Amino acid sequence: MHLLMIFAALTLACWFRCSWTDFQGSWAERWRRALFFFLFPPLLLFMTAIALLCMGPQGKMGGLQTGCFGYVVALSCLGFFAILCLKRAWQGWRSVKSTRSCPLVNIASKQVRLLNTGALFAGQIGFWQPELVLSQGLLQILSPAHLETVLAHEQGHYYYRDTFWFFWLGWVRSCTVWLPNTEALWQELLVLRELRADAHAALQVDPLLLAESLVLVVSTPPVSPEICCAALASNSAERLEQRIEALLGQPEPISEFNTQFWNRFLLALLPLLTVIFHS
Repeated sequence: MHLLMIFAALTLACWFRCSWTDFQGSWAERWRRALFFFLFPPLLLFMTAIALLCMGPQGKMGGLQTGCFGYVVALSCLGFFAILCLKRAWQGWRSVKSTRSCPLVNIASKQVRLLNTGALFAGQIGFWQPELVLSQGLLQILSPAHLETVLAHEQGHYYYRDTFWFFWLGWVRSCTVWLPNTEALWQELLVLRELRADAHAALQVDPLLLAESLVLVVSTPPVSPEICCAALASNSAERLEQRIEALLGQPEPISEFNTQFWNRFLLALLPLLTVIFHS
């Protein structure tokens, strides 16, 4: 019976991911849709594994005898996920430690870490309280007006705590990289993260100047670490094009917290109800 639960959860997760398609709408609508398709299948699998762990290796369910194989599979999966989390936390801590070795300077009344490189880089590095990192090359190339737009964009990442939340989203990605459309959804979330930070910055600075800053920064090779970092640069021409079009087009309103959206994730907790049928 435990194996049947595992098979049902895997089938439903794969089917759900395969049903995802590109959606053309506002970035807020795209964000909610991509986040749901990205998180719901892994959450369903996690809850199924936790339910099997709570049932234990022996007992009966629905009149059928349950063996220890499903319990071992669930325990192994959760242990593997925990190891991946610790690995990412270690890599993130190394990024933060490396950042803190950079000198702290005052730029435009903000405390920033100065990265000793000629490449153009600006990013938030850390967890819940990230630090702003700018490269020497960026300060040399950008004008004060362009630099202001970069700072406004990075303030958007800080406002939404992108480094913290994308640490956990990246962990989910590494745990379920084998699920269909994982990489496509991850890339969608990355570009939507940047669009959201751009929209936040556009409320404070000239969107045209920010678009010019994007073109300048993306023209250099990326130097940002993947973990615990939310950077200005974009790694693809298509992603950059989306951001430029959004900045030059009609500005979109910032969406408020939507409780109804998060209520849909409660469906992923259904496997936990099966524990009451186990004896």
